[in-house]
Amino acid sequence: MYPAHKSSRVVHLATAVLSALVISACSEAPQGQGGPSMPPAQVSINKVTTQSVPFNIELPATLAGDKEVEIRARVSGLIESRNFEEGQYVKAGRSLFTIELRPLQLELEKAEAELNAAKANVAQAKREKDRLERLKDERSVSKRDFDNAVSAYEVAIANLDSAKVALSEAQLDLEYAQVKAPVSGIMGREFVSQGSYVSGPTVLLSELTDTSMMRARFGFSEREQLAMRQDVENGTLSLPKNNEFNATIVLQDGSVYTHSGKVDFSDVRVNRFTGTSELQARINNPDGELRPGQFVRVRLSGAVRNNAIVLPQRAVLDNGTGKFVYIATENEQGMTVALPAPVEVGEWVNLDGKNMWVIRQGLTPGQPVIIEGMARIFFPGMPVAVSGEGE
Repeated sequence: MYPAHKSSRVVHLATAVLSALVISACSEAPQGQGGPSMPPAQVSINKVTTQSVPFNIELPATLAGDKEVEIRARVSGLIESRNFEEGQYVKAGRSLFTIELRPLQLELEKAEAELNAAKANVAQAKREKDRLERLKDERSVSKRDFDNAVSAYEVAIANLDSAKVALSEAQLDLEYAQVKAPVSGIMGREFVSQGSYVSGPTVLLSELTDTSMMRARFGFSEREQLAMRQDVENGTLSLPKNNEFNATIVLQDGSVYTHSGKVDFSDVRVNRFTGTSELQARINNPDGELRPGQFVRVRLSGAVRNNAIVLPQRAVLDNGTGKFVYIATENEQGMTVALPAPVEVGEWVNLDGKNMWVIRQGLTPGQPVIIEGMARIFFPGMPVAVSGEGE
């Protein structure tokens, strides 16, 4: 064992060394922090400004042909022939089906014969009327006989008019037997085959779709419409004249269809099941690339967001309870630190190929928002060094 005086010197020496280490550690800790000091994070900022930016809406839509026509026969009879190929493009006026013509031709010939007979009766009645009129002047015939002759002539003229109508009906039935295309478009499949009997317009023969112009139909929620109306009232949003938004079609692969159109219809009714009202845009489709029933997205443009604050999307962070940005500001000690500021975001906009958030609330013009270097900020209030303004 050590002597008592040597043990006491060892204890004093250990205490002195421990005290020196504690003092050294405390001198290296930054003011207000319990750990080792960290260099300021290098960041870039943007000063908050306002500007007018486009306001776009993108919604799911379904395409339909501009005209979708049911092909039906107006006369009864057997189908003699089908005069098209399924899926074929046909022009307006082309015969699609031919109903058995012979019975209708016979009806036409019968109507022509009855017209000729009516004309002969008119000629005979006129001659008789003229003859009795001369005898009446010579007082060789009674007034009653003359009146009967006049009536017979008038009846003959009426019968002639009726025969003309019957002939026109027979000609029209013969024309209807050709079952012609009312518009140009793409033929669907046949529903009744050649040789079948059709009982007039009650039987659907086929369908024809005009695809030269397409209709994009989509729903727009009442909640979003109310928000837009409020923005219009407070002056932060300007809509296109007569609400005629430009409509662009975005296909399933993300590509944008070449031709665009206009919104030309907005239903006043709100669907009580979905809470949306239906809108429609007409899109030119000269090459037939768009097809009826196709699911696409329609992008509506033409509105302007006024005096908007926009920030790069990377500058807006999410902590799980809401979105926020970092503001570069001086603390009480005069150091530049990063402080979080909660924000309310609106829609995305694309400016010069960059995706930006519209900030609806939380920021004011002139505030320095950190847009680069956020990954180096490990805790709110961390010192930062501003290297410049970002792009």
